[in-house]
Amino acid sequence: MNALQLKIPPPVYLLTFAGLMWLVNAWVPLFQLIPVPWNKLGLVLIGVAVVVDFWSLGLFFRAHTTFNPIHPERTSALVTDGPYHYTRNPMYVGMLIILAGWGIYLGSITPFLLLPLFVLTLTVQQVIPEEKVLEQKFGSAYLEYKARVSRWI
Repeated sequence: MNALQLKIPPPVYLLTFAGLMWLVNAWVPLFQLIPVPWNKLGLVLIGVAVVVDFWSLGLFFRAHTTFNPIHPERTSALVTDGPYHYTRNPMYVGMLIILAGWGIYLGSITPFLLLPLFVLTLTVQQVIPEEKVLEQKFGSAYLEYKARVSRWI
C-alpha cells in the first residue's frame, strides 16, 4: 500500500480532475466536439449523477453503516441493493459521470483524455484498498458479491 491510499477523500480527486479538465480545455482544446448550446446537456448528466450519488449514500444511512471512504474498516454492513446491485462503486461511477458531464459542458475532446486517468487513480488509491479491507472484514460474503458485481460497470 502506498502512502496516499485511503488518505485523500474521493471528492478531492473529483475536484482535482475537474480542475485539470478545465485547464487542458483552456490550454489545449484539440477539437470542439460539442458546441453551445448542446454542451448544456453535460449539466443534465451531472444532475443525474448527483442523484445517483445521493441515492447510493442514502443506502449507507439506511444500513446504519459508515460511508467514510477513508475508514472502510468501520463498515458494519455490506450494501448490495439499489445501484450496488449493478456496480460495487456507484458513488465513484457517479463521480466519473460527473466528470464526463463536465467534459461535455466544456465542449472539447481534450478533457475526456483525463477520464481514464481518473479511473486508474481512484482504482489504485481508493477502490483496491477498500476491497482488501472489505474482504478481510466480510470474507466469503464480500467475495461472492465481488464475483457477481463489477467493480465499475
